[in-house]
This record gives sequence, structure tokens and C-alpha cells, in this order.
Amino acid sequence: MFDFSEDQINRYSRHILLQDVGVEGQLKIAQGKVLIIGAGGLGAPVALYLAAAGVGTIGIVDGDVVDLSNLQRQVIHFTPDVNRPKVDSAKEKINLINPDVNVITYKEFLTSENALDIIKDYDFVVDGTDNFPVKFLINDACVMAGKPFSHGGILRFEGQTMTYVPGSACYRCLFHMPPPPNAVPTCSQAGVLGAIAGMLGTIQAAETLKYLTGVGELLTNRLLTFNAKTMDFRKIKTHRREDCPICGKNPTITTLVDYEQAVCDLKDRH
Repeated sequence: MFDFSEDQINRYSRHILLQDVGVEGQLKIAQGKVLIIGAGGLGAPVALYLAAAGVGTIGIVDGDVVDLSNLQRQVIHFTPDVNRPKVDSAKEKINLINPDVNVITYKEFLTSENALDIIKDYDFVVDGTDNFPVKFLINDACVMAGKPFSHGGILRFEGQTMTYVPGSACYRCLFHMPPPPNAVPTCSQAGVLGAIAGMLGTIQAAETLKYLTGVGELLTNRLLTFNAKTMDFRKIKTHRREDCPICGKNPTITTLVDYEQAVCDLKDRH
């Protein structure tokens, strides 16, 4: 049985006061294991809020180092962190926010060879990447392993997110295959308003906490999109496709694939 200390009860008091969360919900958060793939624009706010919330174990996957251009949106990294591995920088900030959190770092990029082994021990996965090949890899690995995950994507002034749980529509139900390399610009080509990453990342963090506690209604079978120029938010209904190549009745994708990366993605992957 997990017993909260007096300091922990004080730290999490605003959660515990919530009728839908309470001590039982906070206990579920403390026992939760969440994997964040990408310690960049989306992964940064997700990690900060999940750490503050008291998620017991947070895994972070990222093989990149902090670049000066990252600091405009990747708020978990500070100026002195430039050239440090992102996972080391992120772990340091998480532990400063909340020493209760067990942080596991993977100083590598997610690939078809390591994906299933990395995700197997986690309750929930957060997609914090910004390139299509890895998004499809995350989707396929999570569907194969029966792992729920939060998809997120940002570009310029826009963001989109959805949540997958086994049995609901997956990413491939909406987007069948990755676009050809360089067919769609990335953040490093087209730019992104830094605050957009925070807006979407906090939504992903909220979805994660809702999943862990069982509170509320997840963004399953719905794609949430927003445009920050107009502050228009829209929810698009989706459904699981019977002919989906990964989660349908007769899946044709039975092994993980590393799709070709756009050239600029090799440097700035989230």
C-alpha cells in the first residue's frame, strides 16, 4: 500500500481536493508509468506537467542534443543546456520540480528495432515528435503492443491531437501512410509559434492524467484541431476502419517499419 507523506499530501492537495480525483486518483497517478517520445516542443510541457502532477515513472526517449533554436518553444531546456543531451536536461528539470518522480532516460531515437522493447513497461505513451515517419512508428508499435497513446502535431499556428486506446480509431485510420519525404514542411522549414507547443502539450498532459485516473472523456474517435490565429477549436469525429492496415480486421502490417525521413528532420526531429 502506498502511503503519502505529509509533504506529498500538501504538494498534491489541489488534486486531492478535486472530487473526481481525491486520494485514490492521486494514488493512480503516483503508480502510473508514462513514456514521452521526444523531449522537444510537445514533450517539454508534457514532462513538466506530468512531473508536477506526481506521475510515478516518466520515461523520455530522445537521441538529440539541445540546440539554441529549440529554446523558443522547448521550455524544459534552458540556455546553459545548449549542446547537452535533451534527455539529461529534461531529467534534471523534472527532478527539480518533483523529486518523487522516477525518470528513465533513453538517449536514442525510436526505431523499428527498439520501439516495442522500450514501450512494453509503460501504461501510456505520449507522441511528442514532429515528423511523420516516427508518428506512424509510434502508432504501429502501440497498436501491436496494445498500449494507449496520445498523438500530437504542430505546425505554424495550428495543432492537432487525438488519443488512442485499444479498440478505438488509430492514427492510420485517419492517415493511411506517411507523405513522401519533403512533401509536407516541418517546423524547421515552415516555423511554429512557440506557444502552440505549450497549448497542445498541456492538452496531451491532461489526456494522460485523465487516462491514469479514469476521469472524464478521452479524445478517442475524435481529432481535436485548433488554429491559434483565430482561436478556433474543432473536434472531428473519427471511427475505427475495418480495413485499417494495422488495427483493422485483417491487418497487413505485421512488422514495424522505419520510413524515410525528410532531410531536415535528421537534425530537428521534434
